[in-house]
Amino acid sequence: MNQPSPCHLRVEQSLQYFNLKETTVSHSFEEQSKEFFNSRRKFLTTTASSASAVALVACGSSSTSPAEFNYGVASGDPLTDRVILWTHAKVKDQDFDVSLQWQIAKDASFTSVVNTGTVNALASAGFTAKVDATGLSAGNTYYYRFLDSTGASSPVGTTRTLPTASATSVKFAVFSCTLYSEGFFNSYDAATSSGAEFALHLGDYIYEYGSDASKFGNADAVKLDRVTSPANDIVSLSDYRTRYAKYRSDASLQALHAKMPWITIWDDHEFANNAYMDGAENHNTATQGTWVDRKNTAARVYHEWMPIRTPDAANLLKIYRNFDFGTLFSLHMLDTRIEGRTKQKYGYYGDPLDAKVQPYTYADYVAGLTPVNGVFPDAANKMMSDAQLTWLATNIAKSTATWQIVGNQDIMGKMWFPVSVVQAQAVSATAFGTALTEFLTAKATNVAAPAALTTTQKGLLAQPRLPYNMDSWDGYPIQRETLLQTVKATGKKLVVLSGDSHNAWCNNLTSLDGTSTIGVEFATTSVTAPGFESVGLGSLGPYVDGSGNPAAQGTYGTGLGLIDDCNYTDLNRRGYLLMTVTNTDIKGEFVFMDTVKSKTYKASVGKTVTVAASTLKRSFA
Repeated sequence: MNQPSPCHLRVEQSLQYFNLKETTVSHSFEEQSKEFFNSRRKFLTTTASSASAVALVACGSSSTSPAEFNYGVASGDPLTDRVILWTHAKVKDQDFDVSLQWQIAKDASFTSVVNTGTVNALASAGFTAKVDATGLSAGNTYYYRFLDSTGASSPVGTTRTLPTASATSVKFAVFSCTLYSEGFFNSYDAATSSGAEFALHLGDYIYEYGSDASKFGNADAVKLDRVTSPANDIVSLSDYRTRYAKYRSDASLQALHAKMPWITIWDDHEFANNAYMDGAENHNTATQGTWVDRKNTAARVYHEWMPIRTPDAANLLKIYRNFDFGTLFSLHMLDTRIEGRTKQKYGYYGDPLDAKVQPYTYADYVAGLTPVNGVFPDAANKMMSDAQLTWLATNIAKSTATWQIVGNQDIMGKMWFPVSVVQAQAVSATAFGTALTEFLTAKATNVAAPAALTTTQKGLLAQPRLPYNMDSWDGYPIQRETLLQTVKATGKKLVVLSGDSHNAWCNNLTSLDGTSTIGVEFATTSVTAPGFESVGLGSLGPYVDGSGNPAAQGTYGTGLGLIDDCNYTDLNRRGYLLMTVTNTDIKGEFVFMDTVKSKTYKASVGKTVTVAASTLKRSFA
């Protein structure tokens, strides 16, 4: 992604001269290593006055001081025959490029090396190094590491290729919203022993806020020794690199990266809060420069620090891509944040309850869903470009897999509350409680004794539903409808994975008119970032999903909650989502941590939701 420096080119030429660049395996690991290091020493000893030797010394590739691998190793974007390998290598107190040898082997002792070659940790890339390790076999586990010219080694990582077409089961962990200053990454730690073979991260891998105690998530940072750096909101190239380095210094994060390959997408906080294509809520052009510069800088550093295979080296803002896990499922990773999203149209950057837009009437939202000469005014309001939507539709249509799984940043289900409850929330807690009780009672009566419904209760059931978070897909309802109807037309089985909300959800994905269910959504809670519980709404969960409605008798998926399409939610706990996919069903286990404020914790499964492939019927345990 960066043009090699003249110094880098001289190193490459020198390595090619000694046949050390992209070396193919023809000897044992011990012989290769001996040849590699002896050739390097012989070269430096016998040709110290040559131009190539001067180039190596000047670039630091031959330093007698070992490189430090302070941020571990990582792998990602696996395919059936290759995987991206990543590390960060730097010689202490030096700023030259570091030449590395990488190996990938079938065993942890590296006696059966499959492939090896060289790569440079470039100063121009923040001393990060990535290589696409090829020549692998499908459905296999491999071990990898990096070594510098002194023999210093990185930690050994474990990775895995995508399965063969005959695979019968795949297990992967899903994460979102990892705010360093809010607490410990216990979810990452727990996932290392979960049996997951792959990790998916759906965005907010970092947060851009500075360390000031008044800023989001910093209240306990000093007490927990989780103060982030740099101290300011990150804007410059150095800022973003420093922030990634801070996060990657976390031992639990390093361990999970070294344990399994990751497939990642970004959300807004890798850039700035409530970002869209042309700006962000937390970006001030007057003090932070142009959005284009900040956006491009953030994308550059993301590609430096994440084990992602860059789809288009000429356009680092394009990261949507897909992966085929045999015939079990096709995974389509979207960018619904930066690539084509228009500015949040409704409320204040999608928040209808923000004081800056109070009182918000929803009139413009309703108008957007009211056709004018057969055209919805909201149709120009988009989460992603037409090109990305076409790419998604094409890939889903041609896939022969049992499941179509879409990984995206934001909640896709209709999180629509009844108007009476939304309006009451803006008045007082008492009014909110009364409106909530009246609505749920109407729903319960409609199940137990529909003939007994009063005129008022019938009105409550018939009232419009309105969204509370329009930075999510709720703020882009017509493009969501277009996407869902496109998938419906293919007849494929759709499961959407989502992040961003900081809470756990399982939702039906229904058409705009509510007449058909097209798919199911699993949305993971955050790793650390606070959710509804932080504003006193944690106890609302059973009323939102209906399990707390007496008519539901504690069961889930009844549709008797405040949100019609919500099957299950937890509004209190942090954690991750563990997915197991087979040809007959797909199972989501909502794994929660009892705390993120201590490194001593307990992990437990709060709810397991299984979706049958034949009917999309859901069961709960």
